Amino acid sequence: MTESTSPHIESSGPAYDWNKLFILLAGLGVFLAVYFMPAWPDAIDPAGKSFTLSPQGKAAIGLFLMAGIWWIWEVIPIGVTAIAIGVFQALFLIRPAKDAFRDFMDPSVMFIFGSIVIGLAFTKSGLTRRLAYKMLTVAGENSNMILLGCLVVTAALAHLMAHTAVAATMFPILLAIYALYGEGDKQTNFGKALFIGMAYAAGAGSIITFLGSARAPAAAGMYKEFTGNEIGFFELSTYMAVIGWLMVFAIWLYLIVFLKPEKKSIPGLKDTVQRLSAGLGPLTTREKTVLLIVFGIVLLMALKGVVPGLKPIDRAPIMLVSTLLFFIVGILSVKDLEEIPWNIILLFSGAMSIGFCLWQTGAAEWMAVQWLALLQDAHWFVFVMGIAAFVLVLTNFIMNVAAIAIVLPVALVIAKYLGVSPDVVMYASLVTAGMPFVLLIGAAPNAIAYDSRQFTPGEFFRHGLLLSVVLLGVLALAITLMWPLLGMPILVGQS
Repeated sequence: MTESTSPHIESSGPAYDWNKLFILLAGLGVFLAVYFMPAWPDAIDPAGKSFTLSPQGKAAIGLFLMAGIWWIWEVIPIGVTAIAIGVFQALFLIRPAKDAFRDFMDPSVMFIFGSIVIGLAFTKSGLTRRLAYKMLTVAGENSNMILLGCLVVTAALAHLMAHTAVAATMFPILLAIYALYGEGDKQTNFGKALFIGMAYAAGAGSIITFLGSARAPAAAGMYKEFTGNEIGFFELSTYMAVIGWLMVFAIWLYLIVFLKPEKKSIPGLKDTVQRLSAGLGPLTTREKTVLLIVFGIVLLMALKGVVPGLKPIDRAPIMLVSTLLFFIVGILSVKDLEEIPWNIILLFSGAMSIGFCLWQTGAAEWMAVQWLALLQDAHWFVFVMGIAAFVLVLTNFIMNVAAIAIVLPVALVIAKYLGVSPDVVMYASLVTAGMPFVLLIGAAPNAIAYDSRQFTPGEFFRHGLLLSVVLLGVLALAITLMWPLLGMPILVGQS
């Protein structure tokens, strides 16, 4: 009998990340602890109305906390956490499965899908490289100036089109710019600053006009309902531009200090860009077709607010017209669907589901009343900043339109008791609703930027916390100095 000569193969699988397992179980523990807790006390608004938190609402808050923990530390892929949101709602009878999973195909999710497809069409047609080279020709070779140029273009585009579409359009352009940085797919400070900055600048730019997102038209509608006054297009831009652009430059300064690029400049970049740009030749038919389709969609979005026949149409089908056209004219093929970042689509599907869950179970309203009731006897400045801070927290977890819809009506009622002008309450809420810098689910640009794999959710969270403090500081400056100088009444009776 001979001894076997076959080599000994050790079957050792990949080492498991026990830290992630601990955090995963901690998040689950938070959910179960909240779920099995006794009933929480009612919330009482300033008029004495009582808001009871149902068992489903309490469970929704627990799920909200669990999802936040899992997303921040990415204990499992962010899209899988989103699926867990639907699963837990159905298993623990928070909402019927039909409702929980219907939100995964909400029109807002389909709008994000259509926006991402626009970015894909830009890449496939060659427009991405052309635009990237044009930007670099203007910005030069200095890394900090390249970053500033990217932030400025992102914010400016968000004045004219939805910030989701802007992020989807800028994303491939930034990939092309980063490729010239010369570090491949490696994570760098410059890469982190480029993509995190894009997400933040899209939010900052989107607050300045009615075209940047759905939140401003929604808030203006509520404001009119409570006060009887209209918010004009240029009136909104006058007050919001000072904050939006101050934040763009504050974001840039923050990034070049805390995420200082490894290279001060990219030597030879100017010559390289000129050579590559010349090699592209004139605009191709495919590029012109993409530009024509996108221009048409942006025009329809702009006209939606003023043309009566377009007003009832949701923005999602308008956006998806571009998707249909890209496939019909042959810009994209079925194989291109494989390049869609489904992890990001699922992330926003889950975000919509937890947002509607908090809304429909009454949990969001209960939290808003609890928070605002603490401010009913506060100084007017503390009251306004407290509202803004609460919207800032809430909008990192749920749709900013929902955050506005939950907080603004209650805040406007309390404002009358404190002699605070409804204008400052509305504008302060809009500022923080537009810039959820902390969590990836706070806004579509955050999630789109994450697809670059240049940063982790934890890094985004840390930088976002600091910039959220900066945002509140800029808002405080606007409330006490800039807005009064521009003519905004802060207290009732002021003009």
